[in-house]
Amino acid sequence: MSDASFDPAAPLAPSGNLRRRRAFSRIAEYGATAAALAAVGVLGIVIFGVAVHGASAISLDFLLKGSPDGIGPELVGTAEIVAIATLIAAPVGILLALYLTEFGNSRLASWIKLTLDLMNGLPSIIVGLFVFGLIVKATHKQSGFAGSVALAIIMLPVIARGTIEILLLVPSSLREAADALGVSRWRTVLGVILPSALGGILTSTVLAVARAAGETAPLLLLCSVYDPSQVTLNPFEALPNIPTTIFRLSEEASPEGFTQAWGAGLVLLTFIMVASIGARILLARSRSKMAQ
Repeated sequence: MSDASFDPAAPLAPSGNLRRRRAFSRIAEYGATAAALAAVGVLGIVIFGVAVHGASAISLDFLLKGSPDGIGPELVGTAEIVAIATLIAAPVGILLALYLTEFGNSRLASWIKLTLDLMNGLPSIIVGLFVFGLIVKATHKQSGFAGSVALAIIMLPVIARGTIEILLLVPSSLREAADALGVSRWRTVLGVILPSALGGILTSTVLAVARAAGETAPLLLLCSVYDPSQVTLNPFEALPNIPTTIFRLSEEASPEGFTQAWGAGLVLLTFIMVASIGARILLARSRSKMAQ
């Protein structure tokens, strides 16, 4: 016998279960917002602290001269180490991304993706130890090239994963049009897909550079014995670099050393922030172009 109190045409009223789910939804939303604000707040505190302590050390002489007055050789050495690492990691990462998105549909592709994920979470000190045994122990000396190899290993999964995401955003209609015209796959990749995703690939590379520029642990093992007063361009010798210099100055019991460490940290932090913001802008432009 049907319930006489039930009216199918009556408006729905929230039950106790619905009210409970709404309450949990609000709690989750407020919690996520609070976590985001806390993360931004911590970042702001870090930036403010580094800027306050390091601003007094920033000058033209500090950026151009060598030790003990400046970090000019460290700036040149860091740029060289990161540039060599980028030249090693970028081609390999882009080729891996192309294989995984355009050609790889086998079990090998899944293993490569798993390897990239594991490399992305690998502690940088482990990478430094690996390269130490591979290069430094074999050559019996530290070098900028060894540091570049370690940074390239750190950059590789960032570039590959970022490029994969960008290549997946390329409209499939472009591939279908090339196939309909009888264009070979490799010519489609070189002439259609890569030019369309170039902005996003550049963004991934810039983000990887920003990630690698601040790595300290590998360089302490591979490129930390150098003359900080002289500019060195030979990558097969130990090159002065900012992360190692910050560590060395922070260990000195000297107020001037602490001030210079803060100044070098501010320079490095500024570079990383500018590179990251620029990469985000490039990524937004690239996505908007591919969406048109």
